[in-house]
Amino acid sequence: MAVKIKTQFGNIDISNDVIATVVGGAATEIFGIVGMASKNQIKDNLNEILKRDNYSKGVVVRQEDAEVAVDVYIIVGYGTKISEVCRNVQDKVKYNLESMLGVTANSVNVFVQGVRVIEE
Repeated sequence: MAVKIKTQFGNIDISNDVIATVVGGAATEIFGIVGMASKNQIKDNLNEILKRDNYSKGVVVRQEDAEVAVDVYIIVGYGTKISEVCRNVQDKVKYNLESMLGVTANSVNVFVQGVRVIEE
């Protein structure tokens, strides 16, 4: 399913994989994020951190009218304030979606799938 945007010049279809890549890239730039996690860790048999090409397994995109709702599944670093990290993810994802794709995010739901020790 793609997000459809109607403009004065015609229709624009943005694939969910594109949105997932933008969302995953924005989320992994935040301090305190170890990486993206799969939304169905048992079903996907993925208990590790997702790589850049698998971000679509850790992001769910739903279209609601002219806006989208995004669910982000992350792994947080041990010792960071989880609520602050999640708020930063929400702000960065909303900003990147609007600036890069012109898509307004109605809601950004962040699900912490695990906590890992950050190796320095």
